[in-house]
Amino acid sequence: MIINDSRLRMSGLLLAGGRARRMGGEDKGLMTLDNKPLVQWGLDRLGPQVDEILISANRNHDQYQALGVKVISDSVDGFAGPLAGFLTGLAHASQDWMVTAPCDSPLIEENYVARMGSLITSDSIDVTVAHDGLRLQPVFMLLHRRVHDSLRRFLDCGERKIDKWLEEVSWAAVDFSDSPNMFLNANTHEDLESLQRLVRAS
Repeated sequence: MIINDSRLRMSGLLLAGGRARRMGGEDKGLMTLDNKPLVQWGLDRLGPQVDEILISANRNHDQYQALGVKVISDSVDGFAGPLAGFLTGLAHASQDWMVTAPCDSPLIEENYVARMGSLITSDSIDVTVAHDGLRLQPVFMLLHRRVHDSLRRFLDCGERKIDKWLEEVSWAAVDFSDSPNMFLNANTHEDLESLQRLVRAS
């Protein structure tokens, strides 16, 4: 079965559920870049590439819901990290495939989703992960819903590391070494200021 198709139907998940310790606990998705919330950058850039989009958030639901998209919360307690967001996203996604991106990396490429799906040529691959040319960027991921149970078992065992979970599934890396800006993120106020300068200069 050949399903290598840029029109592969996908759900999109924006991850906005972290504690943001390096931002002093502020909700990064609601912080602004060029007078627009970071999560709105994700909606504007990822939204047109997918068939539906969800926001994974663990606080400030009213503000996220005001953006007009479905908001979900981790089913695993205690801010358990991106994998918890993936798990809940897979449970709520309407499509078999779900592509993810963090809300604090606003410069998502317009061909991000097509490229993430380009290696899906058969049912033998469960997951693709973006690679920036130096390292994996595992919060930029494409997952099939069939990994849901594996992910649930992994989290139920108290595990949290994405790299370790990938050992349990069939996955492939997608080369994004030509798109380094996509992985710039706002982990700190200084990072956000750097992104602001970049956006205004472009």
